[in-house]
Amino acid sequence: MDKLIDEFIEYLDIEKNYSEYTCINYRDDLNKFNDYLNSEGIKYKDVSYNILRGFIAYLYNKKEATKSITRNISSLRSFYKYLMKNNYIKENPMILISNPKQDKTLPHYLTYEEVEELLKVTSKDTPYDIRDNLIIELLYSTGIRVSELVNIKIKDIDMSDESIRVFGKGKKMRIVYFGKPCKEKIEKYLNIRSSIVNGENEYLLLNKRGNKLSDRSVRAIFENIIKINHLDIAFSPHTLRHTYATHMLDDGADVRSVQELLGHSSISTTGIYTHVSNEHLRKVYLNSHPRGK
Repeated sequence: MDKLIDEFIEYLDIEKNYSEYTCINYRDDLNKFNDYLNSEGIKYKDVSYNILRGFIAYLYNKKEATKSITRNISSLRSFYKYLMKNNYIKENPMILISNPKQDKTLPHYLTYEEVEELLKVTSKDTPYDIRDNLIIELLYSTGIRVSELVNIKIKDIDMSDESIRVFGKGKKMRIVYFGKPCKEKIEKYLNIRSSIVNGENEYLLLNKRGNKLSDRSVRAIFENIIKINHLDIAFSPHTLRHTYATHMLDDGADVRSVQELLGHSSISTTGIYTHVSNEHLRKVYLNSHPRGK
């Protein structure tokens, strides 16, 4: 099954244009399933509905989060659909498998003060601090996904219009906007960018080898920022996307506009942030109104 997993991940990467991070998650999920089959002495062609239910029960027994189990099921659903399409199997055992009921959790986001603290600790004038500071600013100012961030090319940025052309899921293009603070940081970074890279590279954000950053390397940068500055702030690239959406709605943006800016295909996805915003209002009421205390 190892070769089939490699073939499937290559298909997701090249033909479906999935992000590096998504491909890593799919591979991890399928390797976990493969290890389970090997431990039970089962071949992938012999997988049935009952065996799949046994695997799901195994995940629950390991106390895995509902969200993680849902992702495992999604990975298997896509994998077996691929096997069917390419005639590796005759029947799809995933057809009757449904997703578990999701826990209702609100997305984690940062306060404006926490965002400012992150920008402050990366405000030194070394080339990599300037780059890392821009990464945080871009994610917060535009709400883009990390996969969209690393694929920004210099030609995608319109400094006069203060906008960036990004390509989201399924290569769908949209325009996002930034303000004066982000514009100044882009200009500052472009002025020192040549000290990071020798030669030409069309991508905006580069690593020490002069290649474009990967999803994983951005996450590693964030982890390093937390570690070396001893920060008591839990954040990731997606946390800044949550923060962007929440702050936009808190300051009066309408849900439809935020949906377009985030690149959500369904407004129900954006709707989770209205719950966050409502929760913020509830706390303000409880802390401020004489009858709320």
